[in-house]
Amino acid sequence: MNVEPQFEVNAVLKTDLFGRIERGTAHTDGQTRPAVRRWTACAPLWLRPIAWYLATRETRALARLGTVEGVPHLLAARARGGALRTWIPGLPLHDAQPTDPAFYGEARRLLIRIHRQGITHNDTHKEPNWLVTEDGAPALVDFQLASRHRHRSRWFRLCAREDVRHLLKHKRKYCPDALTNRERAILRKKSWPARLWRRTVKKPYRWFTRRVLGWRDDEGRGMGQGGGGKGR
Repeated sequence: MNVEPQFEVNAVLKTDLFGRIERGTAHTDGQTRPAVRRWTACAPLWLRPIAWYLATRETRALARLGTVEGVPHLLAARARGGALRTWIPGLPLHDAQPTDPAFYGEARRLLIRIHRQGITHNDTHKEPNWLVTEDGAPALVDFQLASRHRHRSRWFRLCAREDVRHLLKHKRKYCPDALTNRERAILRKKSWPARLWRRTVKKPYRWFTRRVLGWRDDEGRGMGQGGGGKGR
């Protein structure tokens, strides 16, 4: 990834105060492939450091994940925090609404593959971050809040468990009869950071992001349809 690929923009999928997400075509290593670019250089100056930080977290997580199946593959990291990654065709979870228990089993195994690389996603509660690909398999996108862990520490295990718990919330919504007793027990037991967030940070965070930034947690909804295509 030393040579920056050429990128042709076909559509803008999303624009907010943290920059743009564009769908287009990447030309790299003699190949042409559909790609997505997260570009932060157009963010306002006062928010650009935050946009850069979030984009950098994503590029570093994707770099460590390499070619793990079911996540985007990093094509190029940009100096100003943007990134170019592969496009995954599919429908967001809230559009596909899968009711097959096998989908959630595959999604659980996808999380295992991600966790084995020392990465926790930390944002699996958002349905737009989960895709149902064209062959019905799960995929996970948007690694801006992902964490890299050197060791399987207590904090790593807690974050990994939260990734799974939020996936199970989606299973409970779309496929409730398939929940096992163990899965129901996981859903009942929230971690202490989740409880602390809900009691102290969640309300001011929502007020700031929605009233000041004009941004919503579920802004990715419909993103798969942006530019006349499905996927992320």
